[in-house]
Amino acid sequence: MGDWIRCCHPAPDAGIRLLCFPHAGGSVSAYHAFSAAVSGVVEPLIVQYPGRQDRYGEPFAAGADEIVEAVLDELSPGPEGEPLALFGHSMGAIMAFETARRLEAEGRPPVALFLSGRRAASLPRRSAAARPVREMSDAELIEEMRKLAGTADELLASPELLSLFLPPMRADYQIVDEYVYRPGPPLSCPVTVLTGDADPRVSVEEARAWKGEAAGAFSCHVLAGGHFYLDGHLPYVADVIASSLPGREAMTAP
Repeated sequence: MGDWIRCCHPAPDAGIRLLCFPHAGGSVSAYHAFSAAVSGVVEPLIVQYPGRQDRYGEPFAAGADEIVEAVLDELSPGPEGEPLALFGHSMGAIMAFETARRLEAEGRPPVALFLSGRRAASLPRRSAAARPVREMSDAELIEEMRKLAGTADELLASPELLSLFLPPMRADYQIVDEYVYRPGPPLSCPVTVLTGDADPRVSVEEARAWKGEAAGAFSCHVLAGGHFYLDGHLPYVADVIASSLPGREAMTAP
């Protein structure tokens, strides 16, 4: 692959590629277990945002549109007729949603869109989360990360590691802060939403509001857990993905 797209678990015979967008502050390595879990039914491709890991030192992306355009420019055509599905968690859900819109506008819609851990893009900002991250001190941003419970305590307690982790986190949060939803036609591809029942930033009702972006099939799966519920439900999530794709069946028994 190139700078933006990586493949940790090649599966050239899968017949379907799943393009995955990580959460704010996330990277390819954070999705290694997810990639392994779904690689039995798709070939997982993971987006590596600039400014972290092997892209450390590169300028951070300036906005959602820049990420979508760069990823689509780098996404090489698959074998003739090979379908593409999209998955995004948290900030990544916005990226996946906007990528799906772009692909549909170009007449090459994805076969499925999976949106995880994110309230519907059309909803107005909640007052509790209205303060832009650029106005937060490092201590306030660290407290926000603690609430979401997706960052190891060892990292949050290490000034050296935080000096590497906070800048990309802050840059990604700013992308979310500055994202502007543009009304458009609903998506023709099936839309599947997944969310944690105890997510402090996404209510079940807010997750289900993604239904307004779907012209066709829509489903919402509510799982036990908070914002990073995903880590504890990888086999189930892999089954949801498998059963939602054309010509696929669940990977394990329910």
